[in-house]
Amino acid sequence: MKLRAFLLGALLLAGGCAEASACDDFHNAPTSRWTTTRQNRTNWLVTPCGNLFFSRGVNVLDGGVSGRLLTQAHYDWTSFQPTLPAWIAQTKTRLDVWGFNTAGAWSLPPRDLELPGVINLELGRISRFHWFDPFDPAMEGIMKAEARKLVAPYRGSPYRIGYFSDNEVGWWSGALFAFYSAKPAANFSKQRWVETMRRHYHEDWNAFTAEFLPPEGVTSWDSLLQVEHPSKLRPGTEGIQAVRRWTAVVAEHYYALSARAIHDADPEALYFGDRLPIYYDPVAIKAEARHVDVIATNYNVDSPEGWVAHYFFDGLRELSQAKPVLISEWFYAAEENRSGNRNNGHLMTVKTQLDRARGAARATEGFAAVPEIVGMHWFQYYDHPRGGRADGEDYDFGLVDTQNRPYEELMSAIAPVNRRTPELHAAATSTPPNPARPFQIPRAAIDPSHESLIDWPKPASLLPPLTANEGEVPFGEAYLSWSERGLALASIGQDYYDLDLLAYEGAFPLSEAYRIELGVDAGAGPKRFTLYFIPPHTKQKDHPPMAPMLCSGAPAEHGPTSCAPVPGAQALYFGADQPRITAEAIFPWSALGLSGPPTSGRIKVEVSGTAWHRSRWMSLSGRPPVEDAAQPEHWPEMRLVGSQPTL
Repeated sequence: MKLRAFLLGALLLAGGCAEASACDDFHNAPTSRWTTTRQNRTNWLVTPCGNLFFSRGVNVLDGGVSGRLLTQAHYDWTSFQPTLPAWIAQTKTRLDVWGFNTAGAWSLPPRDLELPGVINLELGRISRFHWFDPFDPAMEGIMKAEARKLVAPYRGSPYRIGYFSDNEVGWWSGALFAFYSAKPAANFSKQRWVETMRRHYHEDWNAFTAEFLPPEGVTSWDSLLQVEHPSKLRPGTEGIQAVRRWTAVVAEHYYALSARAIHDADPEALYFGDRLPIYYDPVAIKAEARHVDVIATNYNVDSPEGWVAHYFFDGLRELSQAKPVLISEWFYAAEENRSGNRNNGHLMTVKTQLDRARGAARATEGFAAVPEIVGMHWFQYYDHPRGGRADGEDYDFGLVDTQNRPYEELMSAIAPVNRRTPELHAAATSTPPNPARPFQIPRAAIDPSHESLIDWPKPASLLPPLTANEGEVPFGEAYLSWSERGLALASIGQDYYDLDLLAYEGAFPLSEAYRIELGVDAGAGPKRFTLYFIPPHTKQKDHPPMAPMLCSGAPAEHGPTSCAPVPGAQALYFGADQPRITAEAIFPWSALGLSGPPTSGRIKVEVSGTAWHRSRWMSLSGRPPVEDAAQPEHWPEMRLVGSQPTL
């Protein structure tokens, strides 16, 4: 790794410097074309001057224009500088000192800022692609016409790196399915939805109704087209695969049309997709990868100290065949802030500005160390106004407060790391952090009151990557630690559940739950446990909170809606509410049949996960969870390390 880093470093110094300043005069660049390259398994942007470039951006470099419609006091350049050019000059000087080199989404035009930038077009929203009638034959013409208008101010400028087609489309599979199943017969997308279902079920109406509950009175494909009410997924079936097929059909259409429209309007620009919302649907990613130049994803750091989960980017790498990735939005907020922000949601929030600075610096290092990532853009330049923006979001996101005063702790921590990102990225590797065999489980005192994974020794406790069923990628990762109290399990994962998709009444059916299974033999015989995540029945906010249910036994041993609890155990669900799922569980040694840690210092463990509606699975062994539960003799042996009994 050191030799590879040295060779790439030599390349950078010889003329491929990964800094904006390497293209000193963008006004006189030989072309406006930006490209990407992959060298030594590491992805980079390439400037119009031919230089490697790692993008360190800031979103909303707009002087406060986006707050003009607010009635409360907000950030406004007119309060700080006599002219907008003076504000731009001050801001650019700050960004340069802090190690930033790119204007992110919702900024002033890159040419005006004299910074390379990526522009958010909102092409699908303006064209009324989403949630209207995307398969209208006129849609491609509409999107091409809108794209030409939207890119006109930026086309031909070497400062323009490329475009996001939209922001946070999401690809909420259950919602897409339910929404278009209820459209009228004249809707072209409803017609395509029925056609997709007919193909999926090979024209067999009974096969469809075995997995879905159609609206009352619907008895054929023809009547399914006519009705304007949604079809519901039946519990215990494989109908979720039909839902996923519809997502793939819509995503393929969106990315194909967007790519053609943007590349036709500005052939020398890169297409960055639609800024995925801290979550991705694998079938949508497969479609996206066929059409975009770079996959853009927003990202909520997984733990307050700056941990970046490996599975997320490993999955993108596998699904897209190592396509370049841009972190189009990431953030930290602190309860301690000068703007009076309440930090009123599920996004990464810590207590103090010092916590914020430390976490952000570590996350910057984590992003730079991913081979596919070509940059990361901070959201946003200034704090939300006191009381929140127009939609109610109210966070201490700023590099500066609403009075234009920099958060010195944050910038002192980020600036030196920003300047080191080309070096860190040149040495990027996808090697797992804990390659020891047998796996060594570290000793750690896990405190559930922290309501986060901050006290986990993550590189040491992270299990080897889980293996997904054929055609899928892992949708999470798992961690193990131990103490005198017992064995602890943590998981970070993602999968989307839609409250309107499933046909059920009463308690939620456990067969449909996202779940993590743990098998342990600590010397007293195999013990099995299942951690379910139970959604609410109705939506109370944008991210419906899940409730953890920790059970003794494997899923086959449980009832339809209930199970036996694990005496003395504790399970917590926290972090961003779904589709990101973060949790931990602590199992006392008594639950494993022991009075304390095993004197041998060795245990056998198996871990697996199953997504909502059993759409896919992943496991440490690579076998289906039902097989893992039945074959404890094949569970891998692990060692307890740290202060421990005689080994």
